[in-house]
Order: sequence, then C-alpha cells, then structure tokens
Amino acid sequence: MSHIVVVGAGQAGSSLVVKLRNLGFDGNITLIGNEAVPPYQRPPLSKKYLLGEMEVERLYLRPEAFYAEQAITLRLGRNVEAIDPAGKTLTLDGETLAYDQLALTTGSLPRRLPAAIGGALAGVYTVRNLADVDAMAPEFTPGRRVLIVGGGYIGLEAAAVAAARGLKVTLVEAAERILQRVAAPETSGFFRELHASHGVTILEGTGLKALTGAGRVSGATLSDGREVEADFAIVGVGITPDTALAEAAGCAFDNGIATDAQGRTSVPGIWAAGDCASFPWKGGRIRLESVPNAIDQAEIVAANMLGTGVDYVARPWFWSDQYDVKLQIAGLNTGYDRIVTRRTDSAVSFWYYQGADLLAVDAMNDARAYMIAKRLIEAGKSPDPAAVADPGTDLKSLLG
Repeated sequence: MSHIVVVGAGQAGSSLVVKLRNLGFDGNITLIGNEAVPPYQRPPLSKKYLLGEMEVERLYLRPEAFYAEQAITLRLGRNVEAIDPAGKTLTLDGETLAYDQLALTTGSLPRRLPAAIGGALAGVYTVRNLADVDAMAPEFTPGRRVLIVGGGYIGLEAAAVAAARGLKVTLVEAAERILQRVAAPETSGFFRELHASHGVTILEGTGLKALTGAGRVSGATLSDGREVEADFAIVGVGITPDTALAEAAGCAFDNGIATDAQGRTSVPGIWAAGDCASFPWKGGRIRLESVPNAIDQAEIVAANMLGTGVDYVARPWFWSDQYDVKLQIAGLNTGYDRIVTRRTDSAVSFWYYQGADLLAVDAMNDARAYMIAKRLIEAGKSPDPAAVADPGTDLKSLLG
C-alpha cells in the first residue's frame, strides 16, 4: 500500500494530509511534527492566546482524535534527521521510515539576535510557536518594561498586546519607518499613530547595538548611544524558510525550497508547500508567508501527489489585528508608484497602483473595501483612482 509522509505539522502539513483523505487517497499517511502538540493556528499566538482570551485547545486546527479517525498517523515531538531520496527513506530520531512520496511543509524559523549582542540572555524571546508564547506569557505583568526589536507585523502585534496588558512598551526599528519592507508610508503612519495613542514609544531609524544585562536582559544600548531599560525583550526581525533538511537531501534552493508550479521539488518524489517553498510567479519566483497560502498551496500539492496535474495560482491576502483595528491586505504591492487613499467616517484604505494597474490594498477596519479590492485584483480589473478616492463612490459599482 502506498505511503505518503509529510514532514512539518503546521497549517500546511495539516491541510495537505486532510486534503489527501478528502480526495479519496486510501493509502498510509504519516504526519511528522517536532512539537509535542497536534497542528495548531499560529496567528492567535501573538494576539488572543497571549492575552489569555483563548484556551490552548481552541488553537488546535482539529482535535487529535480526528487524525486517528481519518487513519492519519501523527508522529509528534519527533525530529527528522535526514532524508535518503534514493532509498526513499527518512531517519526519524534514529528510526528508519520508508515512503513512496514525501512532502516537506517545514515552515520557517525566526531570526534571532547573535549571542555577541545579547541574544542568548535570559528574558529574550521570539514569537513563533506555542512554546515561545508559553515561555513569555508570565512576563506580561502590568507596569513592567518590554523592549521590542523590530517594527514588522509580529513586533507591532506584540506591542499591542503588551500595551493592552498595561506594560510600558518601547519598540525600536532600524529602518526609517515601521513596516517599511511590506507597506506604504501611509500604512506605516496609520499604525505609528495608533500605537502612540496607546502609549507605545516607537523609535524609528534606530538600531540595536546590544542588549545588556548580567545573565538576564536588563536593558539595551541603541545605535544612537541611547540607553533603554527593560525587564524583558521580544525580537521580531523576520523569519527564514526552514530548508536545511531539504537542502541536505539535494533539493534546489531559491528563496526557499524551489518547486515547480505544481509543487514538485528538484528531487523526484519530494514535494513542498507553505512558508518553506518558493514557486513560479509572474515570470519570477515568490515565497509567501501567510496562512491562506499555506492552505491553498498544500491542497494543490495534495491533489498533484495523486496525479491531478494542476498549477498553483496564488491569490495573496494577509491580515493583522492590533488593538481594535483589523488590517486586511489583498494582493502584493511590489512595484507600486502611487497610493490612493479612501476615507470614510470609520475606516480608511490605501490602494496601491503601478501606473493604471491596481496591485494591492491595505484596508483598516474596512472589510467592504478589502473584499471589493480582492475581487478586482483577482479579476485583473483596475478602477479609476479618482472613483476609488471619492467616499461617495459605491465600491460595488467598481466591479462592473
């Protein structure tokens, strides 16, 4: 009987094995994860779970019993040490496991600060998995001081939670502005003002020279010579695809495990999906770090492992929750040269154009603008910027 093994028990891995069963695959399925818990949602970790508003069981994508009911073997808390593509086996904590097809959904790893600048001090945390958040949760006591390194979405979400819990928050961003890598100045400005209104101190264009402390972090020296006191620190300086296992097995690397449009790697019998995988996109390659991509790409790979032969066509969208603001992003803004702002009494959205072409939208508490923009982008339609900016325009009319 055919055996499909999936390495990486996150959103992509869970989606892939469930899709295999839904498509009628009746062979053996094994899902391997290096955490001791079943696959779970990651976005709530830095929001509702850290705030104490969500129990751990509600994080689980499905109850553990579901996998047994579907005859999906979970191997949790296990580490894959090596893959032998020629023999179609992998080594799992010293055990050899044979496969017929293998999917890698290994996700990504947080970038950490070097030990030389204090990255190994106690009280320094990253936000990536359940253990990370469980470890830092006791630090969130009102009145304590937290230093957040990095002004991307992870850092800003952590800042929002800390401020909401009554902590004194200082966030440092080495770039000229927060969200510089991923958003327009208008979006950066919106969130700068939002955080300032909640008492967060944001220092832009300010790098971290070193975290300081004897054994445990007690502060930091910044690039401008300033000294900041801190009871603990959170590092949110990006993630990197987890590709070591794939590369050791001979899989080509190109900003992640390089796959073709259907999810195959360069090694026969091995597929990849999710944060760890890059795929063809508009004449180049792209790697998307998002839950929707992890689900959609994994489900396409599952179908293609069964012989469907369908190309993956990404429809990028993302979201972030900070305080009472929900940011929803449709499309990719790469190459934009113009921002069109649409404001109503309760919401604002920023529309990214390249020439006359609509590329992406950032919508703050404006689900209607987000949904309309998403449909426009997916249909390849670009509305008149003047109509978009006019608050009197019925957005639905733009679909016509």
